[in-house]
Amino acid sequence: LDEAAAARLAGGLAGRPARVRGVEEKRFSSSPKPPFTTSTLQQEAGRKLGMTARRAMESAQRLYENGFITYMRTDSVKLSDQAVSAARALVQSRYGGEYLPERPRSWEAKSRNAQEAHEAIRPAGERFRDPDEVEREIGGGDARLYELIWKRTVASQMKDALLKSVAATFDAALAGDGAGVAKAAELVARGKTVLFDGFLRAYIEGADEPEAGAEGEREATLPPLAAGDVAQVAEARPAGHRTKPPARYTEAGLVQKLEELGIGRPSTYASIIGTILDREYAVKRGPALVPTPVAFAVVQLMERLAPTLVDYSFTAEMEDRLDAIALGGLQRQAFLDEFYRGDRPGLHAIVTEHAAEIDPKQIGTIALGEHEGRAIALRVGRFGPYLEWGEQRASVPEGLAPDEITVAKALELLAAASQGEEPIGHAPDGTAVYLRTGRFGPYVQLGEDDGDKKHKPKRASLFKSMDPRRVTLEQALQLLSLPRELGVAADGGTVVARSGRFGPYLEKTVPGAEKPKTRSLASEEQLLTVTLAEAEALFAVPKRGRGRGAAREPLRELGTDPVSGAPVVVRDGRYGVYVTDGTTNATLPKGTSVEELTLGEAARLLAARREAAPAKKRAGGRRRAK
Repeated sequence: LDEAAAARLAGGLAGRPARVRGVEEKRFSSSPKPPFTTSTLQQEAGRKLGMTARRAMESAQRLYENGFITYMRTDSVKLSDQAVSAARALVQSRYGGEYLPERPRSWEAKSRNAQEAHEAIRPAGERFRDPDEVEREIGGGDARLYELIWKRTVASQMKDALLKSVAATFDAALAGDGAGVAKAAELVARGKTVLFDGFLRAYIEGADEPEAGAEGEREATLPPLAAGDVAQVAEARPAGHRTKPPARYTEAGLVQKLEELGIGRPSTYASIIGTILDREYAVKRGPALVPTPVAFAVVQLMERLAPTLVDYSFTAEMEDRLDAIALGGLQRQAFLDEFYRGDRPGLHAIVTEHAAEIDPKQIGTIALGEHEGRAIALRVGRFGPYLEWGEQRASVPEGLAPDEITVAKALELLAAASQGEEPIGHAPDGTAVYLRTGRFGPYVQLGEDDGDKKHKPKRASLFKSMDPRRVTLEQALQLLSLPRELGVAADGGTVVARSGRFGPYLEKTVPGAEKPKTRSLASEEQLLTVTLAEAEALFAVPKRGRGRGAAREPLRELGTDPVSGAPVVVRDGRYGVYVTDGTTNATLPKGTSVEELTLGEAARLLAARREAAPAKKRAGGRRRAK
């Protein structure tokens, strides 16, 4: 069914009656999740509060040290009798006896190598402190994390939720002959109703992709229906669908996978992810972890050098051996001798023998494909990643992931780089002008770079609106002429048009003034066209502070923020595109598409921004000593 046929089918359905052929109802129950372990706490803190694994553990550490929660490094889901009694008493008093199961719930760990030396993470004490009370005392991200732990613990001792799913099948005759497609269509509507909310009254688990599923596929509540009832197709709209690749790992997803494979311990998840980011094996694009070329090179090196060390089961087996040593079943010295001089992994042989056989160039090469019978490769170099095709080379712009560099994209970058080998023309004084591509995108350069750091050739980035393939010598010389002096204003100030970190602007230096005055320009092109008279008109208007004046229309409206309850919108500001709930602003990460941004991603950005904001000073003189 192609797009044209789907459009004809929709046209034949609109406004037509649809008769109910049958209704299928199904009742089912949903059970609560167990209390938090270190792994599940990090995952939920990432999904619901936008916290990184490291920040979640730092927050949990403070809560533990100050007596709000139990020990936060555990892989146990069991609760002590004290905790179960406190949770059941709270369910009884807050939600009523109908939410309390007859017997306490018990949980067993499913993670591989779970040691269960401590109970699950839960509010401390015989009575759980109310989240509102904790919010008043400590506030900020710590209080939100405590509330998450409180809700999960309480919900784990509540009754199952009872739900009903309904699927109604309709027969609809199409207008005319179905516009050449069909004479009739079968339509299906699905709905879901909560009969008894149970543990959902206290807690609903988050998901890595809360926005997953097209709008029309999300289940809603259906009205009472019976066979023979007639409804009308109010609107019929064709919607295309493309299969998406698997989503990139987020920190929460990676923690889940580490636990699933038995890699690491609760205390190591945050440091593992921290190392991955600190060494730039991956960079964050929104919540997603995007691998860099360096990661590919390191993996290739380890697989060639010591495959045992990067086998998924290695860490889990190591944990088993360390446990055996602790229990006296394995001799420590014998284990270390085998590890260092034996075959598993044989570190001495790896370092002294195998390392010399490795070709660094081969290890740092990622094959992309072929063109005209020659291989195109992505290489990891001393000054960053670059592409190689025969004798041709090209730098890879920053932010471009290896999986996004197709053969076509590589050829485009190589073509731009080869164009930079030959000048696009010469300046009036005879100096060659080049168009080149670097880590930060395309730019023009006046003269050759002879390596003298004190006398570097002048360079200027292309405007965002410029196509590198169509840049002329005249445009290049205009870019190289920036900053452009417009003249002297009536008050004696010299006015210059400049391009800065936050966009194009005017700068006026007045003799005797402490610092120059500035005004923003609407576009980069104005740097080349703005006149002194226009500049004076801009300086004549008082400079507006941030947030004053008429607000621009938002670029997109995403929905309601789960934390603040306020509407979340995407706006274009002076310093770039950002999301806001009216109180908190969060800049979109580089490379994030406004059109593809989801409410879940925006909520995580806002939560991370709130968490990073400096704590408000308490009124009332000096802070109380600990």
